[in-house]
Order: sequence, then C-alpha cells, then structure tokens
Amino acid sequence: MADVQFVAPDPEETQHVPVLLNEVLHYLSVLPGAKVIDGTLGGGGHTRRILEQSAPDGNVLGIDADPAALRRTQAQLAAAIAEGRLTIVQGRLEEIEANAVANDFAQVDAILVDLGVSTFQLETAQRGFSFGADGPLDMRFDPLQGPSAADVVNTWDEGEIANLIFRYGEERHSRAIARAIVRSRPIDSTAALASIVERAVGGRRGARIHPATRTFQALRIAVNRELEQIETALPQCLRLLRSGGRLAVISFHSLEDRLVKQWMAHEGRTWNEEPLNPYGGTAHTPSLRIITRKPVTPGDVELSLNPRSRSAKLRVAEKVADAPASH
Repeated sequence: MADVQFVAPDPEETQHVPVLLNEVLHYLSVLPGAKVIDGTLGGGGHTRRILEQSAPDGNVLGIDADPAALRRTQAQLAAAIAEGRLTIVQGRLEEIEANAVANDFAQVDAILVDLGVSTFQLETAQRGFSFGADGPLDMRFDPLQGPSAADVVNTWDEGEIANLIFRYGEERHSRAIARAIVRSRPIDSTAALASIVERAVGGRRGARIHPATRTFQALRIAVNRELEQIETALPQCLRLLRSGGRLAVISFHSLEDRLVKQWMAHEGRTWNEEPLNPYGGTAHTPSLRIITRKPVTPGDVELSLNPRSRSAKLRVAEKVADAPASH
C-alpha cells in the first residue's frame, strides 16, 4: 500500500507484534474522543495505538476469551485503565454485542477483530497451540471452556477426525492422518501428535511448512469454534457501529477470509430476493460500504520483521448512514 507508511512496533511490543498495525490505524481513521471496540484484545498492540490516536478522551473496550492474555495486557496498559479510557472484559467473540452493551459501548466509531493466534499463545508450551515445544494437547483460548484438542483426537471416530482435518486444515492427507491418530491413541502431547502426522504423510520431503501445521490449525479452529463465532459476531458488529463507523477484520485462514468477504459483500449490495447464503434476510438497501475491494496484506518490511504475518488479510467496511440492523 503506497499510502500507508510503515512504522516500527513500539519497543514494549517486541514479543507481541501487532499484525498490519499501520494499515489498521489508517483504515479505521480513529479520531480524538472516539469510542472503539477491540473484539480480540490479545497482546494489546493494536489497542495501545488506538488509545494514542483517540487521546485525550477516547475510550476502548478490549475483549478476549483468553484469561492469560487479559492479565498480561491489563498489566501493560494499566495507566489507560486507571484513567478510565480502557475497559477490559473476558468474553468470546460471539458474545461481543452483549459485552459491548453491558459496558456502554453500543453505537461505536470503530471495531477491530483480529482472528490470529498471538505469539504468547504459540510460544507457551503449556497451551498446546504449537509443536515448536512439547506440551499438553489443549489449544483452547479459554482453558475452562469446552473440549480440548486431546479430547478430540482421543474420542472422535476416524471419519469425524478426517473430515475435521480436511475441512478446517484443507489437508489432502486427512484420511491417512486420521487413521494414524486413531491407531496411536492415547495421544497426550503436541510433540507426539506432530510426530504421528509427520509419519502418516511420509515426512517433510522439502516441504515449506511442517506436515503437522494444517492438522494443528484444524484442531484449533474446531476446538474454539472459530468459524461459528465469526459468523455469529459479524452481524453483531454491524449493529454496534454508528452510521459511518468502520469494521476492520484481520484473518489468517482462507475459510475465515471467505466468511468475512462473503458477509461484507452480502451487506454491501442491494438484493431483492432471498439469497442463497447463511445470512438470509429480505429485500434491503446496502448496509455497508466496502472500503478495501481487495484484502490488504503485509508489505515486504513487515514480512521481514514478522514472518508470521505472511498469511494475514485485512478487510474493512463502513456502515452506511441509516442502514437497517443486521440479524
């Protein structure tokens, strides 16, 4: 993007690098006094800069399902909390509207949703998100909510596991992997699962990514119901925005990006018949104006500093004045 100047991350964010930070700030166009929701607070990198942009009297509601992320970010942004400019709440993405209304954040100027997994989550072995270091198979954003990845691999039948890995991981070896998983039960660690998958697909053979990457991705998406949560949250975000307010969504997976793209396209056009898509509805005028016709992706400088950003895609839309509420 020629019109967005890259600015290096804050030194305090050396471990957690917010993806597409400058592009998010550019497109959300947060002004002093703005009211903003960060629906996936994570490490707080985006929120830190949004607080700066909205100073001196702007307010941010930061929501995240991960209690460990909230504790860490609460400590780092304690000054903004003390000033009454930042409110932090634990909650799932699909609960964004209820949490916003409960904290007086209805009709806001901007909403950010970053669907990525944070560096802290990936590098904390006990969370089980990555096979970079051995740890228990968990992968839940909230360790107290729902079944873990270990529950899935050790209790689901072979066909269910194969379908999960194929659908959410887009893995062509899903059946062989599922068969190997069932034969190797019980599986209780990330290293054990990665080794099973690697053997099932015949080793790395010069692959750019580890053979287990797509399987781990699929399990994480399933365990946290990520696609269902996005589908539920997007209409809620539209209702929470004031006329002229903007929604920015960063996705890292083709299925996530497709959901966001299709929903924005649906809300951004006029249609007169019941559409064949999951959002339904009746005839109406557009409720969104698409700001980014194509997804915004990281530039060369950001990729060199943060290779994990390579799959990030940013889409932004603006609520049309007097738009009908989305259901």
